[in-house]
Amino acid sequence: MNILVSRVSRRSALPAALMALGLLRNTRTTDSPPVRPMRKFLFGLGPRLAACALCAWPSAFAQTAPSAPAATLTPKAAAPIDLTGYWVAVVTEDWRWRMVTPAKGDYASVPITPAAKAVADMWDPAKDEAAGEQCRSYGAPALMRVPGRLHITWQDDSTLKVETDAGMQTRLLHFGDWKAPEGLSWQGASVANWETPRPPPGAANAPAQSAPKPAKSGDLMVVTNHLRPGYLRKNGIPYSSNAVLTEYWDLMTERFLSAAHNGEQWIVITTKVEDPEYLQIPWITTLHFRREPGGAKWDPQPCSARW
Repeated sequence: MNILVSRVSRRSALPAALMALGLLRNTRTTDSPPVRPMRKFLFGLGPRLAACALCAWPSAFAQTAPSAPAATLTPKAAAPIDLTGYWVAVVTEDWRWRMVTPAKGDYASVPITPAAKAVADMWDPAKDEAAGEQCRSYGAPALMRVPGRLHITWQDDSTLKVETDAGMQTRLLHFGDWKAPEGLSWQGASVANWETPRPPPGAANAPAQSAPKPAKSGDLMVVTNHLRPGYLRKNGIPYSSNAVLTEYWDLMTERFLSAAHNGEQWIVITTKVEDPEYLQIPWITTLHFRREPGGAKWDPQPCSARW
């Protein structure tokens, strides 16, 4: 059995071993061995002979060691866009319902159910204040629609922190294998994920890089649940504890539209609220925030049931 194992590939090692044992004939030991003789052997001989043939050439199957797992980046290091900093809300959508408190019974543009209307018709801000429920319109499904500013930082390598001066609320967006704690809260439990373009064909077979690099483009997807019941709108339109908020955060840079604003950065958040109890269909809105140079205008204010 004087066969050079180094000249036998992993795919051709088994036929070569079988020929050496006299169990298979007319099989070429190339990188593309004929399939039919091999298939005949596997189905025609007993398991003992097959086991013997395999054991005779253990080194032939160990020519290529498994590659080490590729290094991975933390969510912070892998960020395809930089959302950190101070941002101010630019109210370009639903001005009449966001800049002032809507009148009781004004439910236009929100696809509420009859059950939601019944709850909203009983809205009384004085009762909310007496019950310590001034923050009912500052829960995650409504918070980003409140006029004000955001301060976004990384709490750690896997948690993005979003603070608001309006209502003095804090959202924590968790990446990776994170489990929500028990209980409900105004900001709920948020799981975040970077969405990036698919790699080009053949990228999976390319040599591993010594140091992984973040994607050059992408967006942030956030799904929030475990919510304490609150208001979608200041005038009492409710959402229930079964509501789910899905957000897509995009970072955009203004170019060549205006010399005065050229280079400005904007966050555009597309939100979708789903609530089988209080919404007939998903409620989809778009929000806009412009980057500010610093926190000089940061003005924390507590929740208000009236403003």
